Parts: sequence; C-alpha cells; structure tokens
Amino acid sequence: MAYPEVVTREEWLAARKRLLTTEKEHTRSRDALNAERRRLPMVRIDKEYVFEGPEGTVTLADLFAGSRQLIVQHVMFDPSWDAACPGCTASIDELADGVLAHLRSRDTAFVLISRAPLAKLQKYQAGKGWTAAWYSSEGSDFNYDFQATLDSSRPQVEYNYRPEPEIVSGETATAEVPGVSCFLRDGDDIFHTYSTYARGTDSIGGAYPLLDLTALGRQEDWEEPKGRAPRLHGPDPTFTD
Repeated sequence: MAYPEVVTREEWLAARKRLLTTEKEHTRSRDALNAERRRLPMVRIDKEYVFEGPEGTVTLADLFAGSRQLIVQHVMFDPSWDAACPGCTASIDELADGVLAHLRSRDTAFVLISRAPLAKLQKYQAGKGWTAAWYSSEGSDFNYDFQATLDSSRPQVEYNYRPEPEIVSGETATAEVPGVSCFLRDGDDIFHTYSTYARGTDSIGGAYPLLDLTALGRQEDWEEPKGRAPRLHGPDPTFTD
C-alpha cells in the first residue's frame, strides 16, 4: 500500500492551506448549485395516487402528515422479490431516528415507497428494525410517473432524465431504480419540486441537503413558528470567507 509523502510540519501546513483554497471553491460552487436547485420550477400534481400503509389506504397528501414538505425515498423492491435492494437497504440502515426528528422539526415528512406489496415491506422492515414510514405503491402509477420503475411497455423509458431503453431490454420487462423525490404542499395543492436518481448515500446522503432541494427555499419571508428550530431556507449557510 502506498502512503502519502512524509514531510515537515511547515510543508504539511503549506499543502493544507492550498487544499483549503480548493475546499472553499467547492463550498461556494455547492452553495450556488443549491440556490439553483431552489429556483427550479415546480409541477402541480393533478393525478390521484394511493398507497397502502400501516393505517390502510392513503393518498399522497396523507403522506405529508400535516407537514409542508415531503421527501420520498424510492426503495428498490419489485413485487416478485423477497428483499429490498442491498444498496437501498444500506442507506436506510444509516437513517437514524434523530434525522427523522430533525426533518419533522423543519416541517418535513420523510417516507419510503416501494412497489412490493405491504406485507413484504412490513416483514422486511421488522427484520431490519427500521422506524421510517414505508408504503406500497403496488397498483399505482406513482413509481412509473416518477421514474422509480422502468417498464418496456411504457411509451418512453428514462433513467435520470435520459432515455435508457437498454435497462429493460431483452428478458427484463421492468426494472426498479433508486432515487429521491421532493414535494411541497400548499393548502390542498401538491407540487413536485425535485427528484434525483442515485444509489445509496448519493441519494440520501444527508437530510439537510435534501431540504435545499425543496420549494421551501423560496419562502424567504416565512415567519418561524414558535418553539421550533429555524428551517433551512434563504441563503445557504457557508463557512467560506
């Protein structure tokens, strides 16, 4: 195994300062990207989606649980499978209850959604000890409409907003893919604000960055409710000069 070069303390400090300059540039670039994400237009959801969960049949509006924002993690779990995708499983294993509590304090609900029937989801969830709410979209267009399930019988097969027909070519008629979708509720209206399609920690690598992807960032003058921590809206906090 090759180790880094061994240098004096002064040489290390000079190299560390050069790296710090690059890190600051990366932070500024990330802040600009998050701001651009918040300026992304949003789409009103007019279709009625239903899901099966512990409390029975629910709608997309019900998943907000009274919150203004909703983050959905698309968990790869085909109805014919007996277990969820290992990559999705690993990311949910890292999802602590504290993260869910912080999201709720910022008016944000977080749920898992898969196409497998509810009985399979509940059995798998019990074995893993997960506490995040998990719903089945079996029989619904939800997974297809938000590109979490690719189907060769559908008019266009896209993954991460690019045509990817080869994913479901040959004997593979359908394919599950990972991702996260964000929604905003304004009264009775629901809007789709953002989706990203990646694996594991790339898709749910931190709850706070995901908040930057929702439309709440547009509410610059939103009054904070008493007794709650400030929401992450407005300019991104940065530690650059």
